[in-house]
Amino acid sequence: MKRVLLASAGLAALTILAGSANAADMYAAPSPYAAPAQSYVIPNSTWNGFYLGANGGGAWGSSTWSGFSSFNTSGGLVGGTVGYNRQFGQVVGGIEGDLDWANIQGGGVCTFGCQTTNNWLGTVRGRLGYAGGTWMPYVTGGLAFGNFQAGNIFGTSETTNAGWTLGAGVEYAFAGNWTVKAEYLYVDLGNFNCATCIAGTNVSSTMNLVRGGVNFHF
Repeated sequence: MKRVLLASAGLAALTILAGSANAADMYAAPSPYAAPAQSYVIPNSTWNGFYLGANGGGAWGSSTWSGFSSFNTSGGLVGGTVGYNRQFGQVVGGIEGDLDWANIQGGGVCTFGCQTTNNWLGTVRGRLGYAGGTWMPYVTGGLAFGNFQAGNIFGTSETTNAGWTLGAGVEYAFAGNWTVKAEYLYVDLGNFNCATCIAGTNVSSTMNLVRGGVNFHF
């Protein structure tokens, strides 16, 4: 009987010691050699470097024939983009160029059936943006140039005209080096003299562009 009591007392003591050790382990300070917690890295958090892409969208605007009338123009465009960014802190400066096939046209009820068409359009613009992680809103402006065609029952004239553009947009980084963007541009291609239409007639064209794009950054 005495042996049984001693054995029971020993087993109880061992149980208490084991429970104390487990409790101490639960509240022990973490090891200084433990691996640090992994932080989330924002993809493409730097906007530095060259990029290539594609863009497409729509346009609406107006054309004026001096001495006759003004009328609305509209259509679509699609093409390619190339650019370069340089980041300074959260400020991003860069230059971007694009060249698009276009079908932007319209006609007016003037005496001789006036019509204005833009068959292609390009821009070379500076960009100034603010890098907020994966988002970058920006303003942009620079040179615009494109095909300018005007005609009526007397004939058609066309030229490549240069003007200016100004606008704003936002770009979003995703999936590594890929970004998508949406932007608005106001484009003024100036005017030219449609000599074959009617002598002394100047034709002008302005338009609003809304387009999206996708870019790959190297």
